[in-house]
Amino acid sequence: MIQLLEGGAYVLKGQEIIPDNGDAPALLERKLGRTPAKEEARKQTIAYGILESHNTSGSMEQLQIRFDKLTSHDITFVGIIQTARASGLTRFPMPYVLTNCHNSLCAVGGTINEDDHMYGLTCAKKYGGVYVPPHQAVIHQYAREMLAAGGQMILGSDSHTRYGALGTMAMGEGGPELVKQLLKKTYDIPLPGVVGVYLTGEPAKGVGPQDVALAIIGAVFANGYVNNQVMEFIGDGVSKLSADFRIGIDVMTTETTCLSSIWRTDETIREFYGIHGRETDYKELNPGEVAYYDGMILVDLGKIRPMIAMPFHPSNTYTIEELKDNLTDILEDVEKKARVSLGGAVDFTLKDKVRNGQLFVEQGIIAGCAGGGFENICAAADILGGKGIGDGAFTLSVYPASMPIYMELVKNGAAAALMGSGAVLKTAFCGPCFGAGDTPANNGLSIRHSTRNFPNREGSKLQSGQIASVALMDARSIAATAANKGCLTAATELDVEYTNPTYHFDSRIYATRVFDSKGQADPEAEIQFGPNIKDWPAMAPLPRHMILKVVSEIHDPVTTTDELIPSGETSSYRSNPLGLAEFTLSRKDPAYVGLAKEIQKAQKAIEAGDCPVEAVSELEPIFKTINTWFSGVDKTTVGVGSTIFAVKPGDGSAREQAASCQKVLGGWANIAHSYATKRYRSNLINWGMLPFLIEEGELPFAKGDFLFLPHIYQAVTEKQEEIKAYINGDSKREITLRLGALTDDEREIIRKGCLINYNRE
Repeated sequence: MIQLLEGGAYVLKGQEIIPDNGDAPALLERKLGRTPAKEEARKQTIAYGILESHNTSGSMEQLQIRFDKLTSHDITFVGIIQTARASGLTRFPMPYVLTNCHNSLCAVGGTINEDDHMYGLTCAKKYGGVYVPPHQAVIHQYAREMLAAGGQMILGSDSHTRYGALGTMAMGEGGPELVKQLLKKTYDIPLPGVVGVYLTGEPAKGVGPQDVALAIIGAVFANGYVNNQVMEFIGDGVSKLSADFRIGIDVMTTETTCLSSIWRTDETIREFYGIHGRETDYKELNPGEVAYYDGMILVDLGKIRPMIAMPFHPSNTYTIEELKDNLTDILEDVEKKARVSLGGAVDFTLKDKVRNGQLFVEQGIIAGCAGGGFENICAAADILGGKGIGDGAFTLSVYPASMPIYMELVKNGAAAALMGSGAVLKTAFCGPCFGAGDTPANNGLSIRHSTRNFPNREGSKLQSGQIASVALMDARSIAATAANKGCLTAATELDVEYTNPTYHFDSRIYATRVFDSKGQADPEAEIQFGPNIKDWPAMAPLPRHMILKVVSEIHDPVTTTDELIPSGETSSYRSNPLGLAEFTLSRKDPAYVGLAKEIQKAQKAIEAGDCPVEAVSELEPIFKTINTWFSGVDKTTVGVGSTIFAVKPGDGSAREQAASCQKVLGGWANIAHSYATKRYRSNLINWGMLPFLIEEGELPFAKGDFLFLPHIYQAVTEKQEEIKAYINGDSKREITLRLGALTDDEREIIRKGCLINYNRE
């Protein structure tokens, strides 16, 4: 089904794979009459060509990228624009689309959500952007329909910013990276590796894009095979897939922890652009005659079977057949992993879902950027047409990804077929993907064609004793399960005649409802602020010396951004830095906020010219210990803040708030064995936080300990990779922290205290 080559590989004319082993030179010589240099062959990938055309640094070793377009939604664009305004923004220098697909319902927080929407509309007018009103389209579907273009690059403030199937290299990053683009700065990264994904064969009837995606995620997530690299999809199997099918695989590449994705393009993609009235945006993309890939994933599409990702991660994958055959063992394994993820806070079991040897679920959801595509929903309608989902606990909700898709489903009868089965059709909305809609009952199990199934991401609250869970599946198997009244069923178990109707895109909805400035700013336009929209608090620069208190210690194998700052109802406070910060780590470590705020009192005292010991008495013995062996540490030279330890933080969302909330509460660093994603580490840096690394093994410090970092400002300035820290200020308890690679700009951002301070100066 999926095979990973141990090393790199050459690909000849996009068709023949030659593994990079001892036989490679002779094979290349025989087939080409020469042995191409590996570095030259690296330049023949599709990814290299796109990166080269967008690089402004003059060196392909260290890229400085300017993107063609930007995208954000309504729980990110307020903070981004507020940050850019504080840094001198006068107009958007490139097309910037503000969609409203996360807080669309305006369901909590009074006027907060609609206030944010009006802020977005008025900013689009003032600075020259595009504003997509609520319920019109989820962010990524609008980008596919109206923004993507062959050979271009798009940066979005949502982690699932992926348009590679359309020939557009897209990346999801935290808000500060979009701020840099708005201020005409660059996205700075080392040249990433490129991993080939070679597709062969053709999917079996009933197998959908989520099945292929989950199979790939299951094969590459844990081993980091594609971590922070570009996945490039090639092979003859690509042309056996429709555009919608490719898009459905592509959007899920985010869950592999890759940096971005790109696909070879063909007439199918040309047709997609033509359907959307944008055929001139098509560009044929193929690897060169001899392309070198740093890794190779071989995918036999014909061997993929309906998949399920069990709670609580998209990589916890099995075939549905395998799950059924080993139900008890797999459910016990899920419960074992849950005890680690949930910390024993609640009792969790799925065994109560088993009846007569079959697994029953309470809910099905087909939604968002992954599931809400036209073909997915039409296939579900084919399965459910003439059937009913029953009058029991099982429910099915379907969210088309855009209003044009919804309108076509109404016209071709698919909407009627679904409604007739008992399914509920709703408007374009991302809520089920992040806990703002369709939260199951306590102990409920939901099957979803959406992007993630992290703990509590579906909306349950661990701190209130609630637990529900999500398993990811393809829309086809969700519909098959619905047809069987919630009894888990693979689509391949049913004999269905799929109609595969043709899609007709109607742009009139967008022409009527979407505000498009056409790039023309109106400086006289007045921004509409709501009472919840707050400026960022002042942030101090990096001090000469630093004392950090460890206020949280997380030993889960991976910590998601949902655990660092929960989604769901907290999204309403993304425009209010201080209000949102109150939710930091609330589901993982409820004591964190109080502990961080208590030690923050010392830094506030320093900034006011007062004694930090008088504000926080537990610092007195720390200062006394330090002063026995190190002189010159007082309120004029030292900063005091907090830090957390997590084994591998930052998996999942691009949300900058996972870092900024810590900074707002006085956080000055994270300490980890590794960082799950490049984007989370970037968020830390852009908010002036030190992304420390520590060797794996027994942790030398514990929650409640203080770390003294002498000459930290000098260490950052002089590009020292290793930082000496002293536990509780004791010279005999020395540990080594590593900073990893930092660009000159990143070091300056940290020294200034955050990106806002850096840009102001």
